[in-house]
Amino acid sequence: MEFLVGLTIVLCVALVVTTRKWRKAVAKRRAEGFGRPWRIRRVPLSDLDPIFLPDPIRGYGPDTEVVFTSRVGSQLGATSNYESWILAALARRSTTMFEFGTATGRTAYLWARNAPDGACVYTLTLPPDGAHAYTATRDDDPEDERLARHESNTQTFVYSGTDVQSRIVQLYGDSKAFDETPYTGRCDLVFVDGSHAYSYAVSDSAKALRMVRPGGLVLWHDYVGGPGARGCYRALNELADRLPMMHIAGTTLVAYRAPV
Repeated sequence: MEFLVGLTIVLCVALVVTTRKWRKAVAKRRAEGFGRPWRIRRVPLSDLDPIFLPDPIRGYGPDTEVVFTSRVGSQLGATSNYESWILAALARRSTTMFEFGTATGRTAYLWARNAPDGACVYTLTLPPDGAHAYTATRDDDPEDERLARHESNTQTFVYSGTDVQSRIVQLYGDSKAFDETPYTGRCDLVFVDGSHAYSYAVSDSAKALRMVRPGGLVLWHDYVGGPGARGCYRALNELADRLPMMHIAGTTLVAYRAPV
């Protein structure tokens, strides 16, 4: 009898643990858009640009060789090394680049380090003492806002004091209030990685699409749907209803190439 009672307790505990794991797995799949018809199609990296078409023996070609610096640890919200390599490789043929969300300045540094002579990198973040400029709406997830404020308190960037700093124009301000008209149709590469709050993802995306030149690329980071990125995920899925967007396999990057 005692054996049966003990066995029942063990089975009950196992059932609780399994149920919790199952619920977490289901929540993760839902966050990833499982079963939703509007999920952005996932494509191999080679679909993004021909430079990423690997040779069966040699791997990726010389057009993807870059000067690189690795991220340290698991910095929340930072691009992975794989994602950063993709961005750096794309910079090799870009002369005008714009980034929404400077954070540590690592992407701006990699762009400036690998871009051709005469290239210019523009990067936008909240001013160090101007977090009050952030304008959330009722539609925004508070966690998205908290992370955006946290990532905007850097005053010394990865590129600070380097020999490519002169290639980088650091802009300060709220991206919703930012006037993008001087950059309209000029940018070879635009990276949207600022606040992932829904209202900001919508606003930044609209501006990025106006700023990119014909044939240029817009990329978004953190297409994951989890805490700190739900607004971005929602905005991108809505945008994909009317634009041919790609989710790059093995990354949280989404891309759109403007028609020529």
